[in-house]
Amino acid sequence: MKVKMLSRNPDNYVRETKLDIQRVPRNYDPTLHPFEVPREYVRALNATKLERVFAKPFLASLDGHRDGVNCLAKHPKSLATVLSGACDGEVRIWNLTKRKCIRTIQAHEGFVRGICTRFCGTSFFTTGDDKTVKQWKMDGPGYGEEEEPLHTVLGKTVYTGIDHHWKEAVFATCGQQVDIWDEQRTSPICSMTWGFDSISSVKFNPIETFLLGSCASDRNIVLYDMRQATPLKKVILDMRTNTICWNPMEAFIFTAANEDYNLYTFDMRALDTPVMVHMDHVSAVLDVDYSPTGKEFVSASFDKSIRIFPVDKSRSREVYHTKRMQHVICVKWTSDSKYIMCGSDEMNIRLWKANASEKLGVLTSREKAAKDYNQKLKEKFQHHPQIKRISRHRHLPKSIYSQIQEQRIMKEARRRKEVNRRKHSKPGSVPIVSEKKKHIVAVVK
Repeated sequence: MKVKMLSRNPDNYVRETKLDIQRVPRNYDPTLHPFEVPREYVRALNATKLERVFAKPFLASLDGHRDGVNCLAKHPKSLATVLSGACDGEVRIWNLTKRKCIRTIQAHEGFVRGICTRFCGTSFFTTGDDKTVKQWKMDGPGYGEEEEPLHTVLGKTVYTGIDHHWKEAVFATCGQQVDIWDEQRTSPICSMTWGFDSISSVKFNPIETFLLGSCASDRNIVLYDMRQATPLKKVILDMRTNTICWNPMEAFIFTAANEDYNLYTFDMRALDTPVMVHMDHVSAVLDVDYSPTGKEFVSASFDKSIRIFPVDKSRSREVYHTKRMQHVICVKWTSDSKYIMCGSDEMNIRLWKANASEKLGVLTSREKAAKDYNQKLKEKFQHHPQIKRISRHRHLPKSIYSQIQEQRIMKEARRRKEVNRRKHSKPGSVPIVSEKKKHIVAVVK
């Protein structure tokens, strides 16, 4: 005897709340849906338009500093804790969830040039114009105690940058040379230099932790190996590099923020050609920081805007600006990959969403499903002219917009001149140089 049973899952037809619309069963057989592609195109178009409507990336402004914000640092263990150093020597520790300053330290006389946290998160280091490197406890002083640094190291010259090793009790400073320090000693373990100019920034590699990169005002980017205590190789660019940032997922990749308005992503194994030249800023790029996923990075510029670039694209996918924001000096991507912080000239730290139209807060399962579906539709139809135009469109301040037009005219004039010169010269005497190789002067090993 055969017994046939009906088995139904109530999730397929019961509404989550009585305000929800009734679920309609759907047959996915493609022969029954001859107009599926046109329908999906309309849905993708609507999803793209709604994404631009809901793109409100600015979240909060942390004000309290009495001078321009010169450097930022993330806490390695706590997402809500951020440290900032200002041009008047003041260091503040912020709680992002409360959007309040929880501690203020008068750390240095003159600028705070660099700030970095220890890998365990118990203390942090600052360096300033008063030639000192100071180590501070992350927790504030107890009741009745004075605000005193744990250690103070007095150097011979001004230190312009500092970075801590990712696993050991070692940190590096830069100024006239790159110094590697043990936390317990008052003199450097080793000093490395290559060239005679001041070094503006030094960064430890997060994966191959014994590697360092630095950039100097003589247009060099130099790579060092801490185990050999020697420089490995350097690349000389057309103009000065302000800072570099290592990719947290790919050990050999780093991105350099340059004065010629571009960013260069290099593979340290082949420095003669950058992997990608990222062009969109219209003024010097002052800082760069990678997302924890290693897929994107954010750059801060003198043109009063910050831009988000995918690693493998030469153009930015997003540009953030406000009327009040002045020259952006430092930028950081939070460790959960959701937010971006930037510190600027006019004493504010701003908090932005990394994905401009993302909804904050808890999503229901249906909202998640709709979001994923819309995302897939946008990816499927991303090259259609209408959708491409809407998704790429951004409002820009007039100053940036006019500078972009001006640079376009200058670039076209240069290209025309080169074509004419090639046309009226002996064949092969004016070589074609790719955009990637144009800005590299030399690689020294």
